[in-house]
Amino acid sequence: MGAVSGIVAAVAGLASAQLAAAAGRPEASPVTAVGGAVVDLTPVAVREWAIRLFGTSDKLVLGLGILAVLAALAVATGLLAVRHLPAALAVTGGFGLVGASAALSRPEASWRDALPSLVGALVSAGVLYLLVTAARRTRPAGAPQGRADSMDRRRFGRLVVAVLAASAGVGLGARRLGAHGSADATASRARFRLPRPTVPAPPVPAGADLRVPGLGPFLTPNQDFYRVDTALVVPRVDADTWRLRIHGEGVTRPLELDLRQLLTRPVVEHDITLTCVSNEVGGPYAGNARWLGVRLGDLLREAGVRPPSQGGTADQLVARSVDGMTIGTPVEAVMDGRAALLAVGMNGRPLPFAHGFPVRMVVPGLYGYVSACKWLAELRLTTFAAYDAYWVRRSWAQQAVIKTQARIDTPRPYADVSPGRVAVAGVAWAQHRGIERVQVRVDGGAWQEARLGTADGVDTWRQWVWPWQATPGRHTLEVRATDGTGAVQTGVRTGTVPDGATGWHTVDVNVRALG
Repeated sequence: MGAVSGIVAAVAGLASAQLAAAAGRPEASPVTAVGGAVVDLTPVAVREWAIRLFGTSDKLVLGLGILAVLAALAVATGLLAVRHLPAALAVTGGFGLVGASAALSRPEASWRDALPSLVGALVSAGVLYLLVTAARRTRPAGAPQGRADSMDRRRFGRLVVAVLAASAGVGLGARRLGAHGSADATASRARFRLPRPTVPAPPVPAGADLRVPGLGPFLTPNQDFYRVDTALVVPRVDADTWRLRIHGEGVTRPLELDLRQLLTRPVVEHDITLTCVSNEVGGPYAGNARWLGVRLGDLLREAGVRPPSQGGTADQLVARSVDGMTIGTPVEAVMDGRAALLAVGMNGRPLPFAHGFPVRMVVPGLYGYVSACKWLAELRLTTFAAYDAYWVRRSWAQQAVIKTQARIDTPRPYADVSPGRVAVAGVAWAQHRGIERVQVRVDGGAWQEARLGTADGVDTWRQWVWPWQATPGRHTLEVRATDGTGAVQTGVRTGTVPDGATGWHTVDVNVRALG
């Protein structure tokens, strides 16, 4: 009964906390707040291991892990309550303080964000007291079990069922309230119509997509585009109330724009490949899309900003998300003429919520953690010496140019293939430098030239294919690329920290014997 009491009290507390968070900020719910704090405190090596192991499901695994730990602690607290109720109630209050502290530690937090955890702890303590008191009445200490005991147990069971039913109702109310709170954002995205680009992107060149089986499309569909961020709850921003503020060092004309005002500027379209710095050699965290938006460099010039090469005082542009994430980008890179965008569209559709609706940054040539702020709310000009953005405070480099990489997509690692002609194919990228050649070799032999897909500018990946006359046995395939400057991709293997992985992608395959 003590274990059951602890679990039921925890369920009631979490449901109440979720309802309180839905009425305020969803990010303030205990599980989300504690999860965010865990992400912040997790060592870089552990976080990178989690991304490699769980991929884009890492947030789901984290949430389930937190719930599993809470369940274990709830059982322990319930068992303690049977023996020493005041101590168990104090422990429950401590859990509430932990959740409140985690909520207050989050970016953009206010004192109100502590309320859901405190409300949840208060409800949990009340339910625990009620259930443990009822459990103690089921049989006096040392008394034999009898009919009255059985009746009291049935009363206890009915009380448990009643509390669980009430918790379910509260949870359903929280879900509906949360859905109502995001309904305006959902409706604003449904109403939003992408503007016609002033400078449209040319059609994807014929031959850019090699259409090799096992090789993905040249433009990555939105639903398949990778997502790596720290948001345990995807922000759902109402486009009708969205605002962007541009201010800081070297800004002579501060700007504050809504979405309509932003889109009165010329709108351009550009194909850009994005890459996450957490991408291991051969990893999946790269994607190519057609982005629609306003040139960020032009907007900064409108605000009076000059790049450092022209005497500007600020060398860092700090982008802040609505959830408080900060990303620092070199001002020089944003204003050097490349297609750095405040994007509103992705592959002909408004940005998905998971990819930053209504506005995000896209800067070709830089890893996402220093360029691709989603759910954008503020742009502040400062210096790298004066401010370290979120990831820089966690051992990553201040500036990170994307490194030349080539990846084998087919055949897959450890695949069994038939002898004879086998298409070895994949993608290579070196954004804002372009890819000039890709070479493949087998079992450490001579490098062979792969056929490249047609280039779609220097900011996108290129597909490649090499026909291999496969012979029976186990073989190792390796690939390397040469970028548009003539620099050959290094074969030295390094990890992702502090500024991106290096090395040649290697795939081992088995070619079946003839007959």
